[in-house]
Amino acid sequence: MTEAAELPPVPEEAREVFGERFADAVRYAELLAEAGVQRGLIGPREVPRLWERHLLNCAVLSEAVPEGVTVCDVGSGAGLPGIPLALVRDDLNITLLEPLLRRTNFLTEVVELLGLDHVTVVRGRAEEVLGKLPPVHVVTARAVAPLDRLATWGIPLLRPYGEMLALKGDTAEEELKAAATALSKLGAVETSILHVGEGVVDPLSTVVRVEVGESPGGVRFAAKRAKAARTGRARRRR
Repeated sequence: MTEAAELPPVPEEAREVFGERFADAVRYAELLAEAGVQRGLIGPREVPRLWERHLLNCAVLSEAVPEGVTVCDVGSGAGLPGIPLALVRDDLNITLLEPLLRRTNFLTEVVELLGLDHVTVVRGRAEEVLGKLPPVHVVTARAVAPLDRLATWGIPLLRPYGEMLALKGDTAEEELKAAATALSKLGAVETSILHVGEGVVDPLSTVVRVEVGESPGGVRFAAKRAKAARTGRARRRR
């Protein structure tokens, strides 16, 4: 079994960012450093930088998320960015979407332990739940895949005029340029790069925002969604 690494001191910025949920954020950090490492969800080398690189880096994504919307965190993994986002924004209705059982088990335990009533854990791949989950206003993701591939999974889950927010690193601009054609085919109408977390994280967190029009995923996915919806209605009538 992997030894759990020691957590660093909690940065002062965390108290301000997480507010009333600060104690829950500390507990989540402890769970990541213990069960998260032991179950292979994060590497032990990540523990010393859990706060700055992971929890705070993800929590500041809230600056880009509108109020009171539905969110699907695609490939949620150990809950990043979905759980930090949930801790700072109880106005959001968040779905943590993750295909691997050991990860969804961990996510379910965290959600129950922290009392995150506005968070739902769903096991599955984005392409498998298309038409089964209600379309959302916002899709989030972090370190899941290159932007062009991530878009094929995330954008079809959006409702018309929704947006995908992907936490990226130094390659954000290059990925956005490389994905331009694919994004256009998927119904994207506007893209931008945001930098969030002023006064909280250094360097700032980089977010690629992809806004869609009335047909998220393009014509192909619109037809697929419609077919899945018809199948669902037929099943309910039985």
